[in-house]
Amino acid sequence: MSTRESVWIDVRTIEEYNDDHIAGDLNMPLADIDVAEFSSMFSKDDEINLYCRSGNRAGQAKQILEAAGFTNVNNMGGIGDAREIRNLALQSSSE
Repeated sequence: MSTRESVWIDVRTIEEYNDDHIAGDLNMPLADIDVAEFSSMFSKDDEINLYCRSGNRAGQAKQILEAAGFTNVNNMGGIGDAREIRNLALQSSSE
């Protein structure tokens, strides 16, 4: 299990991630979220910050993870919101 304090996860598609992403964040597309695999990677009380393009898919992922017993899951909105919250610049797959 993880002992990290916070993780940022981009739940957009791989194609969207390749076009624009935040360096160091994980990409786990909503359609590919596997609760068993997720549980092996993270503790139920890890702070998990989710984002997508607009916040909709992040909200769906949040519901899935909370139903699986994760207790500290946050919908951070869209990638622009996640970037702004952390005062980060645009990254591309070529960087």
